[in-house]
Amino acid sequence: MDLGLQGRRALVTGASAGIAKAIAAQLAGEGAAVVLSSRSAERSAAAAADTGAVAGLTWDSDDLDGAAGLVDAAESALGGPLDILVVSTGGPPPGSDPLAFSREQWEAAHRTLVLAPLALLQVALPGMRARGWGRVVSVASTSVREPLPHLMLSTTERSGLLGALKTLALECAADGVTINSVLPGRILTARLLAGAGGDEAQVHARAARDVPAGRVGTVEEIAAVAAFLCGEPAAYVTGTAVPVDGGLLRGI
Repeated sequence: MDLGLQGRRALVTGASAGIAKAIAAQLAGEGAAVVLSSRSAERSAAAAADTGAVAGLTWDSDDLDGAAGLVDAAESALGGPLDILVVSTGGPPPGSDPLAFSREQWEAAHRTLVLAPLALLQVALPGMRARGWGRVVSVASTSVREPLPHLMLSTTERSGLLGALKTLALECAADGVTINSVLPGRILTARLLAGAGGDEAQVHARAARDVPAGRVGTVEEIAAVAAFLCGEPAAYVTGTAVPVDGGLLRGI
């Protein structure tokens, strides 16, 4: 399938590793010109070289005032305005007691998972709407559908972002701009491994037991769905959140 991404210009945040890096690579492989960002200049540069991205930029999602500068730098590197924005941010810390998080932790999670993506959208979305074409994809989690133990901060704030994105999707639908999310399930990433104490065999064993597909997912499987949502054939898909979870979610 031709996704119609040849020559499109994309920015992918949080893309020095894992799911977002795989999305950057997939978009570049489909012919898009891609700029990626992360907190680390060194890791961004390395990821850009690995994925075929045009450039690797530095942006910390904690820096809301820096969102406009990131979009400007991305458009400068790409030689034109953004067509595609893929937003991915790291998750806040887990905790066994859902009521034990401090106010500072709540505020930090809200800043990273809600305010940071919206700061980017405030800059990028008006231009997309004016030009009559745009794609926004957020990387969230299946926990927004079925809360996971120990992930109170992530579940609550990511769910809030989904509400905001749905609102914006309805506003932008007639302008040729779509806004969607992907919901990764058990995907083999450093974060999943860390949750298992670095024991990859344990990760695979748990997936074989819990996931109907009988295995853990790959970052490339998330990237394939995200790239489709960024493409021309997905023009009639907006305001939705697509699980990529091997059937893990039990709800209809």
